[in-house]
Amino acid sequence: MQVESEPKSIALVVDDNPESIGMVSVALEQNNMTVLIARDGRSAIELTRRVEPDVILMDAVMPEMDGFDACRALKLGVNPIIAPIIFMTGLTDKEHILKGLAAGGVDYVTKPIVVEELIARLCTHISNSRLLRSARAALDSSDRAVLAFDKSGNLTWGSDKALERLSVRQGEPVSPQMTQWLLASRAQPVSATQLFTVDAVSLQYVGMTGVSEILVKVLKRRTESNEDLLSASFDLTAREAEVLYWLTLGKTNRDISAILGLSARTVYKLLELLFQKLGVDNRTSAAVLADRVLNSSH
Repeated sequence: MQVESEPKSIALVVDDNPESIGMVSVALEQNNMTVLIARDGRSAIELTRRVEPDVILMDAVMPEMDGFDACRALKLGVNPIIAPIIFMTGLTDKEHILKGLAAGGVDYVTKPIVVEELIARLCTHISNSRLLRSARAALDSSDRAVLAFDKSGNLTWGSDKALERLSVRQGEPVSPQMTQWLLASRAQPVSATQLFTVDAVSLQYVGMTGVSEILVKVLKRRTESNEDLLSASFDLTAREAEVLYWLTLGKTNRDISAILGLSARTVYKLLELLFQKLGVDNRTSAAVLADRVLNSSH
């Protein structure tokens, strides 16, 4: 049986200097990478609309559109790319380095380029990028409603379900209030963060990714009560739905009796009817079915 070899990584080199392009291209090809070339920022943007590279090497200083502007367009445009952007620059001042990272770059190498260092950094970033692609594909395929924001609060990616719920497109700015909430959430433990409500949804802070993205879950805001939802889902009476809801919260028969002002015998009878309607024979199974309904409504 023939074993399929791993596909070559695609590197896009953006530089207006032919000598620099030649040297970098040879080094990448010798390391089993496919090399695409663009001589300016606008050409690079146009090329990524046809071919999605695994990594981009971007010269910082170019005529017309420099590398910083090209990076912003690629990372914060209508269809932002996942591919990591590494700046190649002779600008070693801290100001320029920070400018490149703020524009959406993940790393930088200084000219003259040390090939061994360049290859090592490329391999690391390509590996991280592929893991990120796999994670995002898994979220989309499982229909999860998740958004990712960069450290400045810009939306970098969202699963189809999340974008549909929030009615926003990738690359679009979010409100100043949402940005403030995102940055405040990032600075707190997950357990301490509050929901942020907007329109018909609520946002729940999930945590940070390995590439410093802020992950947020988009929850639908229900207008109906938990009891109403359970009643409609399982064709229960209002009282049966109340008992089932408190069952999902781990309450005992005695607790439910006290909460609802019912006799112990009435609670027992209601549970018997519940089990019959749900097709289960114990309280744990009933609680599991009810939890699924309540969680799916988010």
